Amino acid sequence: MNKAFTREPDTDSDEDDELALPALPAGGKNYVTPAGYARLRAELLELLDVERPKVVEVVSWAAKNGDRSENGDYIYGKKRLREIDRRIRFLTKRLDIAEVVDASVHHGHDQIYFGATVTYANQRGEEHTITIKGIDEADSAHGEVSWIAPIARALLKSRVGDEVTLSTPGGIETIEIIEVAYPAPQ
Repeated sequence: MNKAFTREPDTDSDEDDELALPALPAGGKNYVTPAGYARLRAELLELLDVERPKVVEVVSWAAKNGDRSENGDYIYGKKRLREIDRRIRFLTKRLDIAEVVDASVHHGHDQIYFGATVTYANQRGEEHTITIKGIDEADSAHGEVSWIAPIARALLKSRVGDEVTLSTPGGIETIEIIEVAYPAPQ
């Protein structure tokens, strides 16, 4: 069998990375909280200093064992190495363009900026609380939304008591801002 038909494509594109997280808006900045920046940097250092050397060691050992085409450790190790390298490139690019924003400078203010925790009520009287964070750190399961999310864009620069309109799939909705909070300065 020709070896060309048994190898996996060796792509170095970041297409998979771009699918994993939303792309930055054109000309936009990669805003991130200090804690989010620290988490991304810790992940990068973990990959570089711990995980990648372990996988390289396994691949090197497996390569010495002979026939690489049927060696599971070698095949899996090479695949994992490509995944690690892809994630390292992605994190490096994102950290290079990151702009760390300390939301605690707005502590005590009632206007909504990046890093605010906002409680709002919709037309049905349901209250929701969200925190506006960076693209790479927002987690909707914990009530965190990216600053480029429609709800965040609608809320930015408004104040407690303001009513803003939000375009949703179900139509236009009016929401009222009830409370704005920022982390305390350290």
